[in-house]
Parts: sequence; structure tokens; C-alpha cells
Amino acid sequence: MTFENELLIPVKGVTAESGITTEMKAAESGFEYLNFQALRLAAAQEHSGETGGNELGLVVLGGRCNVSSSRGRWEEVGERTSVFTGMPYTLYLPPGTSFTVSAITPCDLAFCYCVAEETHPARLITPAEVEVEIRGGGNATRQINHILGPGFPAHRLLLCEVYTPSGNWSSYPPHKHDVHNPPSEVDLEEIYYYRIDRPEGFAIQRVYTADRRLNATLTVYDGDLVLVPEGYHPVAAGHGYNVYYLNALAGSARSMAASDDPEHAWVKETWCSKDPRVPVVSMEMK
Repeated sequence: MTFENELLIPVKGVTAESGITTEMKAAESGFEYLNFQALRLAAAQEHSGETGGNELGLVVLGGRCNVSSSRGRWEEVGERTSVFTGMPYTLYLPPGTSFTVSAITPCDLAFCYCVAEETHPARLITPAEVEVEIRGGGNATRQINHILGPGFPAHRLLLCEVYTPSGNWSSYPPHKHDVHNPPSEVDLEEIYYYRIDRPEGFAIQRVYTADRRLNATLTVYDGDLVLVPEGYHPVAAGHGYNVYYLNALAGSARSMAASDDPEHAWVKETWCSKDPRVPVVSMEMK
């Protein structure tokens, strides 16, 4: 059985200069914890909000902004012009926080909300604090920017960025995290928010369970979002196109523990070198 319509949330307005371009609401998607908005602001435009019963990871995908809130103020947040020109700035805000984002330049922003009952300090994560991991091998080499890892002081929210070079695979071998069996695996719901370095580019994502009760193959474009409620979920970047996705995860524990599909785990033994095109972005870029 396939669930393409339930798992893929298409971009609303990829060419819009301002406004919400992609949105996911837990209540409408069968999720328990995660909500998401991608928002664009024109220069000098403002956006105000409340975290309410959520913690928030505000990722600056591109542009520079000031953020004032009931927990503090941060100026000149962001430096990359797009996700393909540098490393991220991310602002973590706890529940019960009011905030206003003021765009200094045109801004491309991702708001990752997660239901939370604990209050942790607000904090700006700068590019220098982001841990970069080069994972995989061969044409399954990819770059992972760890933003809010398991050791970050938050309640549930986990965040990372993944860069998959043209023609490569990521989230590979296919892995899952839908059973609470620590330390080997924990139960996490997850979203993949995509950006692609050319407007005509695309990626392919599969989401499936071992019994094929869930079995979907999705074509995703710049600005689309994919829901991963359970199952294995590998990604392939279309040849010619570098693919970025922002992962937000939350669930039964603050852990990234996952288990590989046993039918495909053997491929790790074939990796003898890393793709020299990775890392795709670095601290030296702006």
C-alpha cells in the first residue's frame, strides 16, 4: 500500500518573496510532536510569533536578521545567502516565548516547532558550534551538520542538515527509528525539508516498512517536505543536482539511534573511500 499523498507536502510558493512557502501541522499529519513552517521575509519585514507549548529551532536558511524575544535579543543572525553558500545559524527558544524576527536582508527561514514540557535556556548556535560529520562512502558519501544533537539542552527537538552531492545517496543503507529499544534504536518521528541547488532539480525518497504495509516512492523538489512517521527512508539526489534537507526529529528519547535494513546493511563493507566533493559547504563559505 502506498501513501504518497499523505507523506509529501509540496511547496506552496517557491518564487514568493515573502510569506509561508511550506507548512506542516502535526494535527493534520498524524504526528504527535513536530510542526514546521518555511517562511520568507523581504528586507525590513517582520514576523512575530509565540512558541506556546513548543520549543523552537529557528534555522536561518539564508539572509540576516535580528531577533527580539521575551528571552533575549540577538542581532545580525545569519551570514549565508542560501543553504549552499555556508554554515547555519540557529536560534533555540523554549516554550512560553514570544519573539519577533526583523529581516535585515531578504531572509529564508525554517521554524521547527516541537511539543515540550521542559524549559531550557534560549541559545544562539553559531556556525563555529555546528559539528560537521562526513558519513558513508563512495556514492553514498554525504555531509551532516549537527545543530541540535542529543547532548544539546532541549526537551525533545533534534535538528541536523544533510548535504547529498549530485547522484549520491543518503540515509543509506536505509535505516529506521520507529521502535523504542535503546540504546540500539529509539522511536522518532521525522521530517525532511528539501532545498535543491537548481530550480529544476529533484531527489527521490523512498519510505517503506519491512512488511511493505507502508511503501512509497516520492519525487521531491525544492521546498517540498516529506513526513517519515515510521519505516526506512533512503534518499537519492538526481544527477546534476546537489540536494539539501533539514531534518527535525522528536520522540521517545533524545537519541539518534537507528537500525539499518538488514537486507542492505552489507553495502557498508564495500565503502573504501569518501567522495571528494564533500563537504559541500564549510566555514570558509559565506
